[in-house]
Amino acid sequence: MNTVIFRTAAPFLTALMLLFSIFVLLRGHNEPGGGFTGGLIAASALAIYGIARGVEAVRRAIRFHPVAIAGAGLLLSCGAGLLSVFFAVPFMTGLWVYPHIFGVEVPLSTVTFFDIGVYLVVVGAIGSIALALEEREVE
Repeated sequence: MNTVIFRTAAPFLTALMLLFSIFVLLRGHNEPGGGFTGGLIAASALAIYGIARGVEAVRRAIRFHPVAIAGAGLLLSCGAGLLSVFFAVPFMTGLWVYPHIFGVEVPLSTVTFFDIGVYLVVVGAIGSIALALEEREVE
């Protein structure tokens, strides 16, 4: 299965899938998608890249250990949920701010940060499992 065509197309397919996973992540709560679905797409992209180029190429591409990525995502998700407690509203209530960046009003919410955290947890956990399975297959 590891043909020249597959090895050549895998980086382009991986980049396209990662871009699509970010689109699905940001589309999130208003339409189908969100952190979990986007994370599965991103983990699938990394798995495809790992099959084509090997585990070491994936580890170099992601730069951080997958468990560290999952841990950072868990910290971000919990922090986004706990932030509402400091504003005397129920746990996991969405909070919004509207900063002006370059003259454009940009809505930011704790919901978005929660989804990004879930995205990172899924990418880290599934990526770690996929890399461990791929390493065992090579040996």
